[in-house]
Amino acid sequence: MIKRNPKAKPNFINWRFMTVSVVIVLVFSSLLARAAYIQIIEPDRLQKEGDLRSLRTTSTQVQRGIISDRNGQPLAISVPVQAVWADPKVIHEKGSLSNVKAWQALSDVLSVETDKLINKVKNPKKRFIYLQRQVSPAMAQYVKQLALPGVYLKPESRRFYPAGEITSQIIGFTNIDDKGQEGIEKAYDDWLTGIPGQRQVRKDRHGRVIEDIAVVKEAQQAKDITLSIDQRIQSIAYRALKKYVKLNRATSGSAVVIDVTNGEVLAMVNSPSFNPNNRGQYQSFRVRNRAITDTFEPGSTVKPFVIAGALINNVVEPDEIIDTSPGWMRIGGRRVADHRNYGKMDLTMILQKSSNIGVSKLALELTAPRLQAAFAEFGFGSDTGIGLIGETSGVLPVRRRWSDFELATMSFGYAFTANTLQLAQAYAILGSGGVSYPLSIIKRDEKPQGEQVIPRETALQVVSMLESVTKLGGTGTQAQVEGYRVAGKTGTSRKAVAGGYGDDYVAVFAGVAPVSNPKLAIAVIVNEPKGDRYYGGDVAAPVFAEVMDGSLQLLNVAPDDKEVRLSRHQPMAQEQ
Repeated sequence: MIKRNPKAKPNFINWRFMTVSVVIVLVFSSLLARAAYIQIIEPDRLQKEGDLRSLRTTSTQVQRGIISDRNGQPLAISVPVQAVWADPKVIHEKGSLSNVKAWQALSDVLSVETDKLINKVKNPKKRFIYLQRQVSPAMAQYVKQLALPGVYLKPESRRFYPAGEITSQIIGFTNIDDKGQEGIEKAYDDWLTGIPGQRQVRKDRHGRVIEDIAVVKEAQQAKDITLSIDQRIQSIAYRALKKYVKLNRATSGSAVVIDVTNGEVLAMVNSPSFNPNNRGQYQSFRVRNRAITDTFEPGSTVKPFVIAGALINNVVEPDEIIDTSPGWMRIGGRRVADHRNYGKMDLTMILQKSSNIGVSKLALELTAPRLQAAFAEFGFGSDTGIGLIGETSGVLPVRRRWSDFELATMSFGYAFTANTLQLAQAYAILGSGGVSYPLSIIKRDEKPQGEQVIPRETALQVVSMLESVTKLGGTGTQAQVEGYRVAGKTGTSRKAVAGGYGDDYVAVFAGVAPVSNPKLAIAVIVNEPKGDRYYGGDVAAPVFAEVMDGSLQLLNVAPDDKEVRLSRHQPMAQEQ
């Protein structure tokens, strides 16, 4: 029998205890050393790793500036909407595509085929893709309730135009990224666009903000714009123009209303137009602001400026009589004629009957340089400076040598071109007593300094002569406005085609009122009216009368005509 040593057991226990103690000490020492290394020697790296997982930079949305009319009526505003976007990587990781019914519901609400929707998120390497932009709040709420993993909502804004087609060509529109594409929206895009701010925040793993750390970049709010346009007058002008363009089966039309006293544009309308809130209506010919982009030969509406030039250059006296018999004349082998033989005429009658012979004789006496200078003083051939994109300045040829026939035709509105705004500006100069105010589409705080381009007395004389055009026997009786004295001029010009002139016409009327103290100048163009009615007095003058009547009443301009007019539709002479 072998005997065991009773002292061996304690030695074994001591050795095991010591081993465990050493191991524990070593473990804790290594942990302590590691903690010290992390916190004291190299803390930045782990802090950076943590920040990469939790720190985020968020953007503060800035709404585009408001465009309003002179009375504060909004013409363009931004409304909050949502964008539906997806993270394909999350969609594939969460297996969202297996929820077929949810994706079918999403395609229904977004009006996108299910296959096309799924194809957008097929690539799991992508992290961001738009599924639909600018969805309504109701649609956004439906998408939110679907709770599809990897499909999210993002706030954005959409431009809304309360006046719709009435102001569409002036205001223009923005694209889906809120960048101006036409009109005021494009011309003043930098002014209307703000700069989003940026903030640094800390988020938890669920994407919730748990700490607002700092402002990275301050937001710059967009600036608003107040136009000189009066939406009430704009509406009156648009309805009248649209009605008569349709009535005369015309291709298009334009009208401009200018405040004679300061050069502000109160209305600028075109027909056809379009609704900027419905991009499905977009057609280039509807978007164009014809009042500034389209030029035409102004016809007899320029005869007052010929007479003004003749008076300024002492070619004729205000009461001088000019013999237009026998109602036609040959100039350089070409024939110039009146509607009939008017015989001896004074300057007032030349305008009232729109005599080509009368102004041709004045133009020949005036000579080409002085006639061109007279037109230039009224703004023809120059940019109006209104600042709208797409404006054309027209063509006022400047040559050393002109044939007598070319000079004669220029005197009754051929051989040069202008746009509707330029014509309205020229009549505004007459109405202001010969003062040219810089035109503006932006409302002014103060009246600008005008330039006296022709003598005041001459301007008043010509305006007084033009009043006869709207009276019995004149070519523009349909431009009469009850209670107000109206001065204006009709114009009818053939449209140029290759090799000469075709069978299409441009009907024009331009004028000012009230004559005793002019407040408004209006120019109306109706392009290519169909049928027997194509004269400016028949087609454009009624538009002028309707717009002038409504505008003067809205502005509370006192009537200055005590004479009772029987009818605007009384017999009238025909302009040439």
